[in-house]
Amino acid sequence: MALPTFSPASKSSKVILPVTGNTANVVSGNLPFSVYISSNYWTNEQINSYKTGSAEQVAFVYKKLGGDVIDIELVENQVHTAYEEACLEYSYLINLHQSKNALPFALGQSTGSFNSDGQLTGSNKDDVLNANLAFPKMQFTYAKNIAMGVNTVASLNSNEPIYSASFAPQPDIQDYDLQAAVSASAALNGWDLKGKRINIHKVYYKTIGASWNFYGYFGGLNVVGNLSTYGQYADDSTFEIIPAWQNKLQAMAYEDAIKTRVSDWSYQIRNNKVRIFPVPNASSPSSFWFDFSVSSDAWSENTKNSDGSTIDSGVYGVNNMNTLPFQNIAYDKINSIGKQWIRRFCLALCKEMLGQVRSKFATIPIPGENVTLNGDKLISEGKEEQKELREELKTQLAEMTYVKIGEDSAKMMDDASKTQAFNPNIIYVG
Repeated sequence: MALPTFSPASKSSKVILPVTGNTANVVSGNLPFSVYISSNYWTNEQINSYKTGSAEQVAFVYKKLGGDVIDIELVENQVHTAYEEACLEYSYLINLHQSKNALPFALGQSTGSFNSDGQLTGSNKDDVLNANLAFPKMQFTYAKNIAMGVNTVASLNSNEPIYSASFAPQPDIQDYDLQAAVSASAALNGWDLKGKRINIHKVYYKTIGASWNFYGYFGGLNVVGNLSTYGQYADDSTFEIIPAWQNKLQAMAYEDAIKTRVSDWSYQIRNNKVRIFPVPNASSPSSFWFDFSVSSDAWSENTKNSDGSTIDSGVYGVNNMNTLPFQNIAYDKINSIGKQWIRRFCLALCKEMLGQVRSKFATIPIPGENVTLNGDKLISEGKEEQKELREELKTQLAEMTYVKIGEDSAKMMDDASKTQAFNPNIIYVG
């Protein structure tokens, strides 16, 4: 029996990859997600650019898989599907990399709402649009949030309101109910503190400020003032000229000494009671004050300050990679490096798909012989190439994190300084 004659162009199979693609076939009906051709997200120019890239990929796959020699059992729409997947995979890996860079500076900031395609929706869409393409400002939000929590304990500026209440001491009465004082102040100021635990930060009393005079320079000689209540200092006795900052520090030291040496009050808190030492009498301060904050859950938002002003501590903002306002990267923002990676990854996907098709039939009988197909090999090669491409991109991106760039820049500056040390200093004669 004579051997049959084969031609590269099949005359019988209906499933043949065409030599070139057609942008008219890059439509929503032929794509699983249609992310890059939706007019809801992109301009006509962006959509046409994507369609051109997808159509050109058909010719690339046809040539690389040997379409000039033997038929490629794929349809054009499969290449367009693979191209869309390659673009989404590239966007995923780039966004994953950028999230490592941006997350430390974006915690508590605005997040976004996303649809099934991973595209931003909602009223704040324009505020956070293309955040994954922006260079984040160094805000160190995590460190600042920790500091704000510490500030709450220290009664400084914090992300929790600091309240203040007072009680009037009575002669011969040592114990006072702080809960009653808080309830009275809450009712007076309209604070909603019912059923909430409070943390006492400081107990103190207020007196009339010491009104001592600071005599210096030509104002007098020798010792002036009273050490126990007013303070004293005399610099004119030595006739030394001193800088103004020294006078400031001396004044601060005197004020602190007055509060430390003159006051002999102390207190002890047990549960919701405060005990004052020594026992108050008729000459005791008219009021004792205490600062406190209200305990709240770590994930609850504080909405009001003690003065009624609004607080936004960012509890419902960005908290991890999942809530970063990162949508799919716009196709026209992917440069030549990214587009070449997409082409190679799409080719690997097409190779896997072709292997799946060919593996359905291990052999095809022909007159006098059988043709063995290479489906399993194509599947293995396609998956391995995808894995290698992912690892290649991840490795490259790992060398480009902001931390790594900072280390490289520091080393570069250090090396440049060492090099400059060997350059002679030239003396110019004017």
